[in-house]
Amino acid sequence: MIPRYEPTDAATLFSDESRMTRWLEVELLTVEALARAGVVPQSAALAVRERAPKVDGGFVEAVAERERATDHDMAAFVDVVQERIGQPEGSWVHFGLTSSDVVDTALSVALTQAADLLIEAADGLIAALIARARELRSVPIAGRTHGMQAEPTTFGAKFALWALQVDRDRQRLVSARRRVAVGKLSGAVGTYSNIEPEIETAVCRALCLEPVPATQVIARDRHAEYLYACTAAGSTVELIATEIRHLARTEVGEVEEPFGAQQKGSSAMPHKRNPVLSERLCGLARVLRGYLIAGLEDVALWHERDISHSSVERIVLPDATALTLYLLRKATGLVSGLVVHADRALDNLTNRSLGLVFSQSVLLALVAAGSPRDDAYRIVQRDAREAWESNRQFRDVLNDDEEVTLTRAQLDDAFNLDYLLRHAGRAVAALDEIEPPGS
Repeated sequence: MIPRYEPTDAATLFSDESRMTRWLEVELLTVEALARAGVVPQSAALAVRERAPKVDGGFVEAVAERERATDHDMAAFVDVVQERIGQPEGSWVHFGLTSSDVVDTALSVALTQAADLLIEAADGLIAALIARARELRSVPIAGRTHGMQAEPTTFGAKFALWALQVDRDRQRLVSARRRVAVGKLSGAVGTYSNIEPEIETAVCRALCLEPVPATQVIARDRHAEYLYACTAAGSTVELIATEIRHLARTEVGEVEEPFGAQQKGSSAMPHKRNPVLSERLCGLARVLRGYLIAGLEDVALWHERDISHSSVERIVLPDATALTLYLLRKATGLVSGLVVHADRALDNLTNRSLGLVFSQSVLLALVAAGSPRDDAYRIVQRDAREAWESNRQFRDVLNDDEEVTLTRAQLDDAFNLDYLLRHAGRAVAALDEIEPPGS
């Protein structure tokens, strides 16, 4: 991942030093579990832990240098660890294990920590959306279908529905975390041929993982589910950003991205305040979805294992985590700082639309007054077209139409904005059902 879109904590989590630190801890815990089982001398286990190398830049470079000879990163890692610990105790490192035991179990630790970061970020976005939904609960805006004004809704309903969707994304992340919080130390092809199941259980318990049956590798549907949870969250951010982009257009002007005092919207046109953050989030969501395809294609491996998934995961899992974290955090700032032009939204709804957003209310009023539905529909459709083409208020056209038999009071009711929005707060009220973080 390029640094521009990589949060520091995500970069640290998947750095070579962090990765090898996790590998080393799996190896050390295994030696200690073997010692408790009587396989390894207790003194040797104590020495291995005591003389375990510090995983720093020098250690990582030493492993890279060794890998140039072995062409196998785990073999190189084990060689360097054993050398730093010294013999004969160092020989107990990696006893009974295969590479995937260490790599997959350590990767599960990384993914659970990554999921925790993502869940926390989702909590932040949910909180921001809930705050804006409650703040804007009764602020009207034109609802749009097919990009055209349809009927009135509220900003509060928009933000509330987004919050409910992000909460579902959060639930998917929680589920994916549970799915990847697993480990295996069952050796080549997963039959425990050279290591006992009790060792796996002890190491996994120490790492807060659940031991699971496996082949030589943990099944990759788990990792694909994690990637789906990431891409689903990214798609929700894209949904929010897309709506903001549309509402920010000059011709609409109902919202505006936060704009810093020193910010420049265009190098050539000083008046521009472009929705650049929303556009960036939409673009990155496209990249994120591509990682899911790669993850799904990793599920089908040959026999008990191959390594066609390995090179893919070294890219897609860290990058998907980083991008999802970036998207969630940036979306939180976007939502919190979004400028809402309530007056412009109301003007678009009631004046610029010429009142056409009340057409269904007029239709239903005519039907309730005794007109056959199709006849009423044709009258309203005709008058709506006349209003638009002549740039007259829809109600004025209705008043002039002799076929419209509604009284002034009936028309008042049909054009009553508050009545149409009387239930719009239900979406905001549903936010009370969202479980607080950590529950």
